[in-house]
Amino acid sequence: MIYSTATVPVNPVGQKPLTRDQAWAGLVAKARDARLFFPPNECTRCEVVEESATHLVREATILGDDLTEIITFDANKITFFQAGGPREGAIVNELFEDEAGNLQLRFYCYLGLRGKENNGPEEQAAQAWMDSDKGFNSALLSTLQRTRELLEDGTLQSH
Repeated sequence: MIYSTATVPVNPVGQKPLTRDQAWAGLVAKARDARLFFPPNECTRCEVVEESATHLVREATILGDDLTEIITFDANKITFFQAGGPREGAIVNELFEDEAGNLQLRFYCYLGLRGKENNGPEEQAAQAWMDSDKGFNSALLSTLQRTRELLEDGTLQSH
């Protein structure tokens, strides 16, 4: 199994500050249409195919993998359950305040690779990537930066 976590400040020094509502609006927008947040050609399809008061289901093609995800929204976190695709398990994005009251964005996941040996070479490689500077820590930073850009150009609105 793969377990990875990363936490970044929502408002690092030198960046235009985001409110909790603005950061949340960015996370929700990413859940609804990941194409807005990935570099060109990394997410080539992202469609909400079912929606209810408690969740949505999206089908996407990200980095060449076809995925089906059931996405739930709680007060402070969004959980992506991997219903179809190469991974099984859950990915979580969570907003919280640290001990000093600073807004933080945390990612964590508990995943396996369908059809692959538990803790085998493929899972070990995925774990190493997720924990690297190019992994989810980088994705959190780019999500926040893209949220700032979408707010600035008016594409994204917060409450």
